Amino acid sequence: MKRAIDQILKQWKDSRVRQPLLIRGARQVGKTYSVTEFGRTAFENTVSVNFEEQPELSRCFSDFDPKGIIDRLSILTRKTISPGRTLLFLDEIQECPKAITSLRYFLEKLPELHVIGAGSLIEFALRAEDFRMPVGRVQSVYMYPMSFGEFLIAVGEERLLNYIHTVDLQTGMEQVFATRLEQLLRQYLLVGGMPRVVNAFENKVLMEELQRLQSGLIRTYTDDFAKYASTAKHKYLKEVYSSAPQMAGRRYKYSHVNPGIEAKFLKEALGLLCDARCLSKICHASGAGVPLFATTNKRKFKIAFLDVGLMQNALGVQDSIILDNSIMQINAGSVAEQYVAQELLACADPYSDKKLHFWAREARGSSAEVDFLIEIKGMPIPVEVKAGARGSLKSMRLFLKEYPKTLLGVRYSMHELSYFDQILSIPLYMISQTERLVRSCSYCLEDRLQGDTKGTSV
Repeated sequence: MKRAIDQILKQWKDSRVRQPLLIRGARQVGKTYSVTEFGRTAFENTVSVNFEEQPELSRCFSDFDPKGIIDRLSILTRKTISPGRTLLFLDEIQECPKAITSLRYFLEKLPELHVIGAGSLIEFALRAEDFRMPVGRVQSVYMYPMSFGEFLIAVGEERLLNYIHTVDLQTGMEQVFATRLEQLLRQYLLVGGMPRVVNAFENKVLMEELQRLQSGLIRTYTDDFAKYASTAKHKYLKEVYSSAPQMAGRRYKYSHVNPGIEAKFLKEALGLLCDARCLSKICHASGAGVPLFATTNKRKFKIAFLDVGLMQNALGVQDSIILDNSIMQINAGSVAEQYVAQELLACADPYSDKKLHFWAREARGSSAEVDFLIEIKGMPIPVEVKAGARGSLKSMRLFLKEYPKTLLGVRYSMHELSYFDQILSIPLYMISQTERLVRSCSYCLEDRLQGDTKGTSV
């Protein structure tokens, strides 16, 4: 499967300022497959060490001498490790914290060796009291489930994806392509972006089997609880995890999870699940300026689940409901917000640990909430997710009135691509094009403002 990270790995290999690479992300999002394929196609050979399956290999990192480490690994794996020709892949690296620390010394003493580490629970190793992260000597890349664009490639629709990249406000999209994209989006909302499920879908596996695959993945994350929490905390993790699909897109209240459990226990469990990247927080931020994280209010937040397909499975949604009904009328739009959150994360800069934000104003008689805030061109852009092709934008209007320097707002819906009265409407299947479209629209608006002319359409 082609993934966005493929190009990043190629650039990393050829970089003159290359550092050892850490690929971070939840379990089963495709880290091992992508690195293995990269090694197969870009190097003479790959030496893979999986510390979860081969814990005895942790002893090879008894010191931080790169030459000694690769000598020991070469003997035990019976493979040659040649700097410049071999990719050394340290999988599930969180199981051997010394291997993470050793990355610093590979950079300093053996920089010509290409080293990649990957793991699903790296954050837990990094936060251990006795661990020292080799800051400035390791490059991190973040990986998520397959985006809608990656899904299109996987199901043989790469030409359609290329076409999306050419669509703008002037040309618009031909209806025949819009209809096809809506159909594919319905399929993606059901299948999701977990590579194993997408692969099965592309191979025409029956829907019942796909759903069993999804259920198995959901259980996989539950089985992982033992790796990052004591047995006593399992019940709190299960409470938070099992309730997450119903809580997605809503303002998060611990009392809504289980009113019989103290909030502090649920708060800790939620933090652990976010560290494991099973869940993501969407925190409140002011719209006054950027960076958004500088004005974050961590006590006000929503959550997103790992994957929209797994979320649908956990909610027990039947495939016929998704394929036969309006996308946005399912679960009061919570599925659409989940999908948008997932796309925004997948399309973000892979070198940054992207955090999502929303905006709200709570005042008597004039409360308002905007689903997301994103940063483009050095300013906060309000984003609303709406049902079907229509929907009220009162909160968006209030935001634009309160922060007049914001040139426009974005609405994600099934409305055609358009711009009118400060609102840029982007179809759900074109979320990956948001920055390009906002920048293009903003340049037009700035030119008009500088020329002291006004207009309502671009």
